[in-house]
Amino acid sequence: MPSEATTWGRTVSFAAAFSVGLLSALQSRMNGGLAEAWSDPLAAAGYSFGTGFIVLTILAVTVGPVRRGVVAVVHALRASRLRWWEVVGGLCGATFVVSQSSVVPIVGVAAFTVGVVAGQSANSLVVDRLGLGPRGTIAISGARLLAAGLAVLAVVVALAGRWEAQPTPPVVPVAAAVGAGVLVAFQQALNGRVAVESGNAVSATWLNFLMGTVMIAVLLAATHLGRTASSPTDGPAPWLLLGGVVGLVFIALAAWSVPRIGVLMTALLAVAGNLTSSLLLDALLPTPGSVVNAALLVGVGLAFAAVALGARGRSRT
Repeated sequence: MPSEATTWGRTVSFAAAFSVGLLSALQSRMNGGLAEAWSDPLAAAGYSFGTGFIVLTILAVTVGPVRRGVVAVVHALRASRLRWWEVVGGLCGATFVVSQSSVVPIVGVAAFTVGVVAGQSANSLVVDRLGLGPRGTIAISGARLLAAGLAVLAVVVALAGRWEAQPTPPVVPVAAAVGAGVLVAFQQALNGRVAVESGNAVSATWLNFLMGTVMIAVLLAATHLGRTASSPTDGPAPWLLLGGVVGLVFIALAAWSVPRIGVLMTALLAVAGNLTSSLLLDALLPTPGSVVNAALLVGVGLAFAAVALGARGRSRT
């Protein structure tokens, strides 16, 4: 029988991972709305990452444990306890945010989320099997493979009603969402490793935002050099400007959860939260691409089934 402390710790870890999904869907809506308002997905992604990085840098300078964690990561790199590729999770995160800003205005939060579910669920199996997360190697079971297959089927079903409704089926945007989900699994595993080495999740999140901000800054410089900035007549709603702050919270929660419950379980619980939040957002705060229909609801149901099956497979591993 697990002790009360162990049970409570797992409950808190599960709640934190579920909150990762809730906040991720909210950030998707914020960054997508900001990209619409500015007519520039890359600028919206840069603003999101940049504001998060500024907040985290202030914390790294003023809060002792966060500052010591950043120093510990530098020492770990010098001593080869961390390798260079273990600290580049922010590059995956930056790609994810650019995908959010580009894809959500086209297909809506829910469809984007289902695509991310497929990529993240499938690749979490691979990441756990390769031992990239801080918990080491976790074997692939039949239930886990079936869960990944269900996640892919969920994408097909969720978008079934869109193939005839749109002159150009959203194959490329959905493929981008799946690719973003693949990268999220890598990001969570690598950030979990950094969190263990630094001693706290906020220091790992600072490094994540540093890498992502640099990457997006380079892309902005390459694509916007010499371009005249547009001046939209209507500014974005103020709440859309908080995507970076929301992002730093859920990335820190993910970095904290992964060492405790593993990459796959964090991903599965995040998926459940993400789907719940994204459906509500598409129903209550729709974008032009949002479509909430029977096919989407069935696809979301299949994605939840994939989550439950994957969790069952993990418990038997």
